Amino acid sequence: MGDVVLVLASASPARAVTLRNAGIDPLIEVSHVDESMVRESTPERLAATLARLKARAVAARLPAAAPAPRVLVLGCDSVLDVDGVGFGKPGTAQVATQRLRELSGRTAVLHTGHHLIDRGTGAESLAVASTRVTFADLDDGEIAAYVATGEPLQVAGAFTIDGLGGAFVERVEGDPHNVVGLSLPLLRRMTGELGIAWPRLWTTADPGSGP
Repeated sequence: MGDVVLVLASASPARAVTLRNAGIDPLIEVSHVDESMVRESTPERLAATLARLKARAVAARLPAAAPAPRVLVLGCDSVLDVDGVGFGKPGTAQVATQRLRELSGRTAVLHTGHHLIDRGTGAESLAVASTRVTFADLDDGEIAAYVATGEPLQVAGAFTIDGLGGAFVERVEGDPHNVVGLSLPLLRRMTGELGIAWPRLWTTADPGSGP
């Protein structure tokens, strides 16, 4: 078992599953940041700012850091960039329907902000992963049926790639994990910047001591 604990500041089941499939069993602490109150100049900056706010909100309410185990807090947020306009969670069936119609047959960019905080040292790392997503041509019947499932209402851009919406994604250019909401290669680089070897986060294997 690794000697580093990762706290995920997100309620997203998909992010938690992505980490668990990569050998990391995170602790889940929802940030409760009000995303609707945050404004930024670009979708990419919005994703970064929301990730930072979520990570810092959770880190601030955790108990004082002990020498061991080392505790990292990860905040993430995804925003779909459609010609410079950011699509977050639609929230309602009406908005989800409108957005899916706009996405039909088009290519957009999914930005996911990642903000990592080392509770022991106070060091922080912020980065954004961006992946191009091309959507299939969707007819109104498919859109109505998909919206009726409820799946697209609470996910960035009104679609998922790891659920019912996967059939509507024609092509992905970049890290496919990022479309789920968390880029594993990017997170590995970020932990390295904080001086933590990636295998130290594994909880389903014996990674050795590492640096």
